[in-house]
Amino acid sequence: MLLECKILYSGGQGELVEKKSRFIATVRPVSNEEEALAFIEEMRKQYWDARHNCFAYVIGERNELARFSDDGEPGGTAGKPMLDVLLGEGLHNAAVVVTRYFGGTLLGTGGLVRAYSGAVKAGLAESVIAVRTAGVKLVIDADYTMLGKIQYILREGKIPVLDTIYTDKVKICCLVPFSRLESLKSELIEGTGGRAELQEGGSCFFAEIEGNIKMLEN
Repeated sequence: MLLECKILYSGGQGELVEKKSRFIATVRPVSNEEEALAFIEEMRKQYWDARHNCFAYVIGERNELARFSDDGEPGGTAGKPMLDVLLGEGLHNAAVVVTRYFGGTLLGTGGLVRAYSGAVKAGLAESVIAVRTAGVKLVIDADYTMLGKIQYILREGKIPVLDTIYTDKVKICCLVPFSRLESLKSELIEGTGGRAELQEGGSCFFAEIEGNIKMLEN
């Protein structure tokens, strides 16, 4: 399991016009090939009157599955450049369809490559891309005298806090990347003289989206 990977949190749509040809890029997150194929078919039905609906998708934490199609364009001028953009961005579980409405002027091999690549970049610019982090929920129980020290450690470590509950003691629930778990626990134990109680919850995935922490599906 990758501890961190770049994903599409939400898709978007961008457009590029080159010599009166319209290139409409629709980007969508997908979790398996069935979803990717269903998305491609949806776009083909939506843009049934277009000359081409080229696609590319990457699936898996290590991009175990990567596919593309030129859909009638000259070989290597559409699908492969589109896939190269996804891979170049380091994205996982992402699909894109670029719909072309022909404008009457041939673009040539280089022009097509630039147009399809540019359209994908335009679509990604309208999407929300995030880094998915694998981690664990950590609950910290402590006396109020230790609260300031605990908050300092979490703040310095940029550890997101989900909730803080104040009763006779204080309980802090936070999300800790697996890569930081053992070092953070050591810092908390040392910083509180071993008096804070640390309880690990279930593993999870999370990401920072527009300044907010969002829990993600496994």
